[in-house]
Amino acid sequence: MMMIRNIITLTVNDLAIAFKNKSIFLILFIPFFVYISLMLVDEAGVEIKRVNIGLIQSQHYPPVILESIQSADKLFSILTVSSKEEGNQWLKEKKIDGLLLRPEKDKISLVLVVLKKESVLSLQIVESFSALQKAVEGNGINWISDIKPLQEGGIQRQTLPTWILMLVMLVSFIIMPAQIAEEKEKKLLLALLQTPMREIEWLMAKLFLGMILIFIAVLFLHLMGRFDFGNVLSYIAFIGVGSFCFSAYGILLGFFCRSQAGARTLGVIFYLPHLLPSALSEFSQKLSTVAPFLPSYPFFESVKSVLLDDRRISTLFPAWLYLLFIGLLTFFISYLLMKKRWRM
Repeated sequence: MMMIRNIITLTVNDLAIAFKNKSIFLILFIPFFVYISLMLVDEAGVEIKRVNIGLIQSQHYPPVILESIQSADKLFSILTVSSKEEGNQWLKEKKIDGLLLRPEKDKISLVLVVLKKESVLSLQIVESFSALQKAVEGNGINWISDIKPLQEGGIQRQTLPTWILMLVMLVSFIIMPAQIAEEKEKKLLLALLQTPMREIEWLMAKLFLGMILIFIAVLFLHLMGRFDFGNVLSYIAFIGVGSFCFSAYGILLGFFCRSQAGARTLGVIFYLPHLLPSALSEFSQKLSTVAPFLPSYPFFESVKSVLLDDRRISTLFPAWLYLLFIGLLTFFISYLLMKKRWRM
């Protein structure tokens, strides 16, 4: 009987500690966030987005297909490009959703060029063309004879930007806040501030630590998978500014917490919303609307463009500046909190 009482007492004590260090909040937050994400991914009842279709000016398309596309103005919006190369460039820049090509041997069917074959948008284009064809001709020869993606490569290369985003978020939101909170919890930071060391020196050291950890993780992933770096200079520029931005972000989160347990909880609460909407944005119209409000989205899209589309930083400079601004802002707020000895 005494043993049962002790077990119950210890269990209640552990639950009280879980409430005190806020770990119990994860039990509530994670299912809630997963539920919200599933609701956003579920496309049932969402209005069909009008698709921007590119047509090459010099090519002659079958009149029945061209007239049908023009009449279905609620499904399609037509944009004319001067050449196939310009159409591919517009596709990479997401000015159009698909490019129609006229094959040499086939007189009726067309080739659809999309950015990524497995995306929800590509499926929507094919389904829209299929429904339009059935409404006009019934069961005839398919208007779309082939689908060609611009982003070539296996599933490993296609998912590489997602894994890179996960590594960056893991270091920034899990490792960095816990380390900052540990030094505060053990009064190591206050002891260091009694020495001639200045606040900016400590912050810079922590910032460099986060950036080095991110670079090591990304480099190790590339070496193990033998992945190429796309445009190397542009890739290094975005990994650099991304590691700066999110390391500074993680330092700020660490200042909001007094204990390691609280920092880990807060880190997970920030980790999932920054990871999942950006990584899953191409699979959901709702998530593609929410994700751009997060700083992880321009980083993810830029890394994906550099690795899969071989784009350069000159075409992605606004995203680079945005990440730099967020990093400088969070770093400055951390400096102000440190000067005030926030929660130390």
